[in-house]
Amino acid sequence: MAYRKTQQIYADLLTLTQSDRHGIPVTKLCHKSNLSYGRLKTFIKDLSSSGLINKIEYDGRNTFVITDKGRLYLEEYKKFHAIAESFGLEL
Repeated sequence: MAYRKTQQIYADLLTLTQSDRHGIPVTKLCHKSNLSYGRLKTFIKDLSSSGLINKIEYDGRNTFVITDKGRLYLEEYKKFHAIAESFGLEL
């Protein structure tokens, strides 16, 4: 089993946050990303401080949504990943 690199985890989290326009709650994000709450908090902090996701309160729960900057990052990451794979490189 290959371990995910930090950049892949960021991409996975951004993909999950864009899947629902109302945002994704922390518990669901933990389960779908296969991360513990402690590790997830670190990644959420990094993504939030970079302006790639926003925390909002929806129905009394904290949820996370992707920002326009996050969408752009994810799009560029996917392009770069595809180019790297075409040359046989692993990111």
